[in-house]
Amino acid sequence: MRTILFIILLLANTSIVTAQLKIGDALPEVALKNQNNEVVGISQPQGKLLLIDFWASWCAPCRLANKKLVKFHNSLSADKIQIFGISIDTDKSKWIKAIEKDNLKFTQLIDPSGFDAGTAIRFGVEALPAKFLFTEKGILIAINPTEEEIIKYLN
Repeated sequence: MRTILFIILLLANTSIVTAQLKIGDALPEVALKNQNNEVVGISQPQGKLLLIDFWASWCAPCRLANKKLVKFHNSLSADKIQIFGISIDTDKSKWIKAIEKDNLKFTQLIDPSGFDAGTAIRFGVEALPAKFLFTEKGILIAINPTEEEIIKYLN
């Protein structure tokens, strides 16, 4: 019985480890609902860098980061980078209020299962906020990049 339990735990642990994205990995397919309850897919970027920002309305550091990201987004050329926010909020109404209050104009999606959300597990999100930068071809080039690093990749 102990052997079986050990094997099950080992397999579960291995699947979690392999689910975490590493530099050089391809963008996984993502399809989540936006605040209008429409399913939106994140696919390979079309000639643009792609920044995926994981956050939640209850996360104070996320809310501070949202203010900076809004200013940064407004200073960027829309033809060079696309930004998607993915919330792991479990309360959709709080998420929608946070989008409005933080004035988030870039695409916002929700995977409402907290840290157990499929996308959070697939990306390897262990803390919030968490950002993932992909090339124009959908290859991960940075995890939690600074604004300076993003600008470097844009140039």
